[in-house]
Amino acid sequence: MNVIERFFKYVSFDTQSDENSKTCPTTAKQKLLGAELAAELSQMGLQNAHMDADGYVYAWLPATPGCEGVPCMGLIAHMDTAPAFPGVNVKPRLVEYRGGDVILDAEKDIRIRADEDEALPRYVGQHLIVTDGSTLLGADDKAGVAEIFTALEHLAAHPELKHGRIAVGITPDEEVGRGADRFDVAGFGAAVAYTVDGGELGELEYENFNAAGATVTIHGLNIHPGSAKNRMKNSLLLGLEFAGMLPAAETPAHTDGYEGFYHLQHMEGDETTTVLDYIVRDHDKAKFEARKETMKRITAYLNAKYGEDTVVLELRDQYYNMKAQIEPHMYLIHRAKAAFRKAGVEPREVPIRGGTDGARLSYEGLPCPNLSTGGLNFHGRQEYIPAESLEKMVEVLLNLVQAEER
Repeated sequence: MNVIERFFKYVSFDTQSDENSKTCPTTAKQKLLGAELAAELSQMGLQNAHMDADGYVYAWLPATPGCEGVPCMGLIAHMDTAPAFPGVNVKPRLVEYRGGDVILDAEKDIRIRADEDEALPRYVGQHLIVTDGSTLLGADDKAGVAEIFTALEHLAAHPELKHGRIAVGITPDEEVGRGADRFDVAGFGAAVAYTVDGGELGELEYENFNAAGATVTIHGLNIHPGSAKNRMKNSLLLGLEFAGMLPAAETPAHTDGYEGFYHLQHMEGDETTTVLDYIVRDHDKAKFEARKETMKRITAYLNAKYGEDTVVLELRDQYYNMKAQIEPHMYLIHRAKAAFRKAGVEPREVPIRGGTDGARLSYEGLPCPNLSTGGLNFHGRQEYIPAESLEKMVEVLLNLVQAEER
C-alpha cells in the first residue's frame, strides 16, 4: 500500500480512547487496529512483531550489513483518536483544493472556512483528505502510523538503503495522557527515538508544556432560601468566586506560543457541593510552579473567608517539558532538520502547546523529540491533511534513518 491507501485503511478503525476507563487500553476496540498493525509489520519482514497484553505494538527492522554498530533509533506513533468528537464510521475523501471554503456536507452547510483557517491558502493546488463533517478524521495520529509503516515497508524492500536497527512502537491511549504509562522502554531497545505526532508539515518540536491537573471541591451549606440570610454558603457561587480570582487573560482563548494558562474544563454542582476541574500549563518550570502556588493561595484565602476546608484543592503533576532532556542530545534536532531539508521542506521549531508520549519517554531515558505528520485542525470535524504532506513525511523519515550513514 502507498501511504494514502494505508491512511484510509487505518481511519476506518474506530479507536477512540476513553478518559473515564480504568483498563489498558482504555477501549478494547483499539486492539483491533493493534492486531492489524502487528500483522502488517510481520508481513513486511520486521522482527518480533507483536501486540502485547496492554495493546502496545512493537517490532524492529534489523540493521543493514555493516551498520550493526549504529545505535538503534525508534519511531513512535499512537493508534487512538481523541474522545472529544465522534470517531466511528469515518468517511475520508480526497478533494483537490482550488481555494475558498472546503465543503464537507453541503446539505448541512458544514465546511472548512477559508476566512477562519489561516493555513488553508497554503494548500491551493494540493489534494486534501477530509471527512463528511460528522466525525474527526484521525490524522492525529493515524497519519503518523501510516507514514512510519510506509517508510519501514520501503526500507525492508530496499536493503541497499543503509541504516542501523530501527525499532517501531505504536501506543494506545495517548489522547487521554496514558500512552507512555506501560511503554516498555527497555524492551524497545532504542537509544533515541522520534514521535511522529505533530501538526503541519515541517514542524519540529522538543519543547512542551509542564502540565498539572487540579480538582477544586467546594463544600457549601444549603439552607432553605426563605431563611438563608447570613447562613447559606452556596457552593456554586463560591466556585465562581474561585474561578474569578484566577487571571482572566490567562486562559487558552487568550494565550499562544510560550504563554501558559489555567483552563477550566468541567464544572458541576449544586448549593451543597461544586467541583471544578482544571488543567494548568506552562513551558517555564518556575512559572508552572507559580501557577500552582496561585491556586493554593486562592484556596487559603477562601478558607480563611468562609471556614476551614470549605475549599479543597487537589493538584497532580502530569508531565514535564522535555526540553531539559533533549538539550544534551541536540544532534537529534540537527539530524531532523537535515532530513526535512533534504526532502525540500524547511523545518520550523515550534513549542508544543500540549504534550506527547515523547515528553514522558524522554524522562524515562529515551530522548524523543516530535516530528510533524502534516495534519491540521485535530480533534474536530474540520480536521484535514494534505495527501502531499503524507507523502513528503515518508520521504523525511527515510532521510532521517539514513542520516548516520551520510
